[in-house]
Amino acid sequence: MDGALHLHRGASTLMVLLPGAQMRPQEIVDAGLFDAVRQRGLALDLLVMDLRHEAACGHSAMDRLENGVLAPARERYQRVWLGGISLGGLLALCHQAESAGRVDGLCLLSPYPGSRITTNTIARAGGLDAWQPSNEQLEDPEFRAWRWLKKPEIDVPVYFGYGLQDRFADGMHQMAGRLPGATTCTPAGGHDWPVWRALWADFLDRSHFPA
Repeated sequence: MDGALHLHRGASTLMVLLPGAQMRPQEIVDAGLFDAVRQRGLALDLLVMDLRHEAACGHSAMDRLENGVLAPARERYQRVWLGGISLGGLLALCHQAESAGRVDGLCLLSPYPGSRITTNTIARAGGLDAWQPSNEQLEDPEFRAWRWLKKPEIDVPVYFGYGLQDRFADGMHQMAGRLPGATTCTPAGGHDWPVWRALWADFLDRSHFPA
């Protein structure tokens, strides 16, 4: 896949990791996320997509993720996890909302809660439980993800982490609270690499992927 980066360890589990807005896959490597898997000797392969030329959570990105990456991966691996950082985390949630049961776990690192248009619309309606989406709103994957969060159907492990000082912390707190059984981690910090590296280390240390 154009621009994608891989870590092949001969594992039976693959993590497809979705980067943040305008984030190059190489930035994830440079931040040490591949090295963290190697250092722990975990039975985990990684694939980082390049989403810089895709519309955020748009049809093209959703289609390429499912049909170009996840569907072929399910033919090769026993288990396929989906993870994402910031906007990539929102895309992972959008995929779950559209395609429940297609992955074996989610790792969400500071998932972007959506644009102000989305979050303000829900807030003005009196909150998520009171909000009733219109047909026009449901043309937008962000709104569809929040509709799914009203009563999410999910039976796979979910890891959800974000920094307490993140500028999007309020929205992410609401997201996490709608995911029953999710493992949450909320260290001090903002929307940046020090927090994402710490969350990734915490996620790996929870032994989802034995050495």
